[in-house]
Amino acid sequence: MKRETLFRMSSPFRDEFKIEGFRFGSGQPTLAIVGALRGDEVQQQFICSQMVSLLQRIEAEGRLAEGIGILVIPNANHFSMNIEKRFWAMDTTDINRMFPGYDQGETTQRIAAALFEQIKGYQYGIQLASYYLPGDFIPHIRMMETGYQPEEESRWFGLPYAYVRRPRPYDTTVLNYNWQIWGCKAFSLYAGCEGRISEATTREACQAILRFMQRAGWLKQNIRGGYQTSLIHESDLLSIRATEAGIFLKERTAGEEVRKGERLARILDPYDGQVRLQIEAPADGILFFAHDKPLVVQNTLLYRMVEN
Repeated sequence: MKRETLFRMSSPFRDEFKIEGFRFGSGQPTLAIVGALRGDEVQQQFICSQMVSLLQRIEAEGRLAEGIGILVIPNANHFSMNIEKRFWAMDTTDINRMFPGYDQGETTQRIAAALFEQIKGYQYGIQLASYYLPGDFIPHIRMMETGYQPEEESRWFGLPYAYVRRPRPYDTTVLNYNWQIWGCKAFSLYAGCEGRISEATTREACQAILRFMQRAGWLKQNIRGGYQTSLIHESDLLSIRATEAGIFLKERTAGEEVRKGERLARILDPYDGQVRLQIEAPADGILFFAHDKPLVVQNTLLYRMVEN
């Protein structure tokens, strides 16, 4: 293992900003893993830290295949994480909306450009991503539908679902999209939550990455377990939204199988506690995403589910 500083930038108020990476193997650029791009992606950084530990042991035991090179970048936004802000503190811009970056631009454009310069030449890329809404997902692989998405390789992770999403205009500046356009087979791995750590989900995510590596022929080890992955598209998901605002009391969460008409949650009046809305499953299926904040406004996405 080799630890190195990939980018540094001076700061007028505190220690300099740095992006650090961990390199394994000595061959061609094969796999890049990127963790936290936002300040609340603690789970994503933790998964990367555990992958660094696992890969260090695998390399020391000689179980890494010859001729490959792996780069793990646990965090590219520790300034925001240090002050518990999701976006860049000075201007609230999102690094994951700045790719491929511009090295003469604003601060987050420069950070994105420096990061992308380090990772754009890899054959495969895995981003530990988070959703724009707070909540829990079934751990899954997500790909942008660019025409270059590696759908068959997405099954190598052995997760329950691989989700292909048609990009919207604003998605053209995210890491996954730009990785694919520059010839990298890119995946976003959604592993449960952000802002907190789930050790069980972390173990599942790390096993999925090792399973992918083993099936790609980079790991001299048999990683057992996993699922027969179902490939789904955005049209396969049912969205359940709040038609009332209030206190959200969740009764069912991501990963649970539900029946049509089964109660999933209630929304209460925040002043008198009366039930404003009872949320019921519109069909039989699996809950794919579950919102987890205690207050919701009208039209908030509460659940997404895969219909049986």
